[in-house]
Amino acid sequence: MRRTALLCMCLAALAACSPSLNWRSVRSEAHGLQLLLPCKPDKASREVSMAGANLQLDMQGCDAAGATFAVSHVRLADARQAGATLAGWQAATLAHLHAANPQTQAFALPGSWSGVRWALAGQRADGSPVNAQAVWFAHADPAGVDLFHAVVYADKLDPAAAETFFTGLKFE
Repeated sequence: MRRTALLCMCLAALAACSPSLNWRSVRSEAHGLQLLLPCKPDKASREVSMAGANLQLDMQGCDAAGATFAVSHVRLADARQAGATLAGWQAATLAHLHAANPQTQAFALPGSWSGVRWALAGQRADGSPVNAQAVWFAHADPAGVDLFHAVVYADKLDPAAAETFFTGLKFE
């Protein structure tokens, strides 16, 4: 039984290292988070309304092996707004994906707090089905607090690739 479990783990790790997933370490200029992405990322930034304020949302992400891997970030001046802003971000994600009742578990990233990880199924804007795994977490420093949302979207989610992506998140 232990051999079977070990073999399954090894096969999952090999799947995450497939040629279509060319993992690379990426650092954002907007914050101190190190990312592990399976392709060269695109970057974007835009102003969004969150928790009653207009905030600058920075994003990095890419598409590989039929999946989208992305990390979004906003900076709050007032750490007391972090909980409400994260809750609103999560609710907006559920609404955008026409999803409900995600499978939820804690997400621990050294140097962060309020970490949560979701697995859910929903719909894209065109009505086609999509599966997602997502994490949200916060990181504070003397000047404020950074909120993060990392997500993998795919028709058929590869659990090993998602795990590689999420375990590749690190603060410098």
